[in-house]
Amino acid sequence: VAALVNDGRIVVGCNVENASYGLGLCAECGLVSQLQASGGGRLVAMVCVDRSGNTLMPCGRCRQLLWEFGGATMLLETVSGIRSMREVLPDAFGPDDLVSR
Repeated sequence: VAALVNDGRIVVGCNVENASYGLGLCAECGLVSQLQASGGGRLVAMVCVDRSGNTLMPCGRCRQLLWEFGGATMLLETVSGIRSMREVLPDAFGPDDLVSR
């Protein structure tokens, strides 16, 4: 997985499997970790592919994670073309919802 950050950087992540399946890490988790470790910022656009170059969709957990660090307008390459996070995670709950409660 690779993503463009609002300051022009590219951050990457990779899937990390574990013998205890629940402990595996999705590539998007590694990407957000690198984003934070390298100075933070907002994700602008992201793509995730398998080793053959086929586009992969983030799971629900990762869509939430991407919403937190990219917001509604972050662009995502999907199996059906480029979509905004608002399109792939409609009615999302995010940090702004916590402030108003």
